[in-house]
Amino acid sequence: MKSSSLSVQNDGTDNILRPRPIQLGNPMVLRAQSEEGVLKPTHGIDFTPSGISSGRSTPLPPDAPPSVKSISSVRKQVRAQHKQRLFPTIDYAARVSHFDPRSDYKDFRGFFVLFWIGLAIMVLTTMLRNIKDTGYPLRVQVWALLTANTWQLGLSDIVMIGSTGLSLPMQRLFRRSNGWLRWMNCGMIMQSVFQVAWLGLWVNWPFMLNWTWTAQVFFTLHTLVLLMKMHSYAFYNGHLSTTEHRLSALDNPENASTAAAVRYPTPTTKGDSFDFATEEKKQEDEKVALSQLREDLALELTSPLGHVTYPQNLSIANYADYILCPTLCYELEYPRTENTQWVELFWKTLAVFGCIFLLTITSEEFIVPVLHESALRLEGIDSWSEMGLILAESISLLLFPFMVTFLLVFLVIFEYVLGAFAEITCFADRHFYSDWWNSCDWLEFSREWNIPVHHFLRRHVYGASRPYVSRNTATLITFLISAFGHELVMGCITKKLRGYGFLAQMMQLPIVALQRTKFVRGRRLLN
Repeated sequence: MKSSSLSVQNDGTDNILRPRPIQLGNPMVLRAQSEEGVLKPTHGIDFTPSGISSGRSTPLPPDAPPSVKSISSVRKQVRAQHKQRLFPTIDYAARVSHFDPRSDYKDFRGFFVLFWIGLAIMVLTTMLRNIKDTGYPLRVQVWALLTANTWQLGLSDIVMIGSTGLSLPMQRLFRRSNGWLRWMNCGMIMQSVFQVAWLGLWVNWPFMLNWTWTAQVFFTLHTLVLLMKMHSYAFYNGHLSTTEHRLSALDNPENASTAAAVRYPTPTTKGDSFDFATEEKKQEDEKVALSQLREDLALELTSPLGHVTYPQNLSIANYADYILCPTLCYELEYPRTENTQWVELFWKTLAVFGCIFLLTITSEEFIVPVLHESALRLEGIDSWSEMGLILAESISLLLFPFMVTFLLVFLVIFEYVLGAFAEITCFADRHFYSDWWNSCDWLEFSREWNIPVHHFLRRHVYGASRPYVSRNTATLITFLISAFGHELVMGCITKKLRGYGFLAQMMQLPIVALQRTKFVRGRRLLN
């Protein structure tokens, strides 16, 4: 076509291919396009502006004031920055993808929704397959396990919760005592004996009643939760009673101890950042002023928010509130929301039952059949090679259902159950987990996937043992107590203590040591 052909402009000064001038159209259209910035006057073509408006802007009169001229100039500059081109262009810049580690994009809620959509598709497919095979949408084998011993479980759970309340009168007794029943004398020993006897009774309770393993696992897990809550309540209040006695003794400073006030370890305190040897030397070399010591002791008896002071907290209402709060570490006072969001509570409660339903479907359709079939195949096998193949095949078939089960258990506990109790009690701190899915070592994972238990172990096990042992020994003690808890749960499932849970937990220590070497530390690949 003539309009798209090229001609050589050779006037002796340059040799550049240029497009031929287009044939002039309607002067009114050309004038309007020129004002819009689409066409620019080319060489040899004179576009003389006229006083006729294009419809987009009004020509300024010669006697326009300076303010109007300024506004008109700015409008022209803005329109020039948004020029309409004959061919659309793309603005390129130095950017990274959403999944790039350097990206600041953190909102992946769409994948969370996609996860639930995938589970919904799984449920619908399973129900259709069951209707085709059996005529019923669901199987009932796992449902029978979940609904067995329901009334006994509920009544026993209520009695167990009420029995933890004995810690309250015991703390009042230790506080009023002026002799051997004080906390630092025999009070701590009495509380420890009571906790051991309490744990032994309620751990053996499901065995005595011959409950199913599902009811027993739930009851045992709740037993461990209540044990940690009771321990934190008793030992923190015992520390406060000792502090109160010291503060009262300073009314007669001649016979009172002037040692520095002892701060109870908090969940976020780094145990290895406190040098106890240096602190003791400081106490020996420097005399702490009596007024400052009184202030430190009084500060320890007051909540961080400043609204509650020991012993005002030694009440039934305070203890009942603490039992319902989604935390394992006792404090005199917690941050609270203004009111309960009842709609949010309804959705979280509904989500709890929805997750239990999904867990049942996953176990019924993808876990129990594999275990049953593998048990039948292993009965008549004598060859180790065939046995290994059967075990490898069964494990490979169980990996994905177990992963789904783990994610559902995590959601139902840390997002919905704890979130529901936080709404009921107006508990404001909802940080029950962190981004454990980005963890690069076992210690980081253990800190972030279960923050309430991590806070308890760091405060009442690691932090409490650090004044007496080294950091490595305190870490070993913490892992030992955690391993005993895991083995106890495994024993409730298998009805035998085989050491699988204990061994799996303690195997993390050499893995942690390996991950802290210079060859592995800080690396994301294969970590």
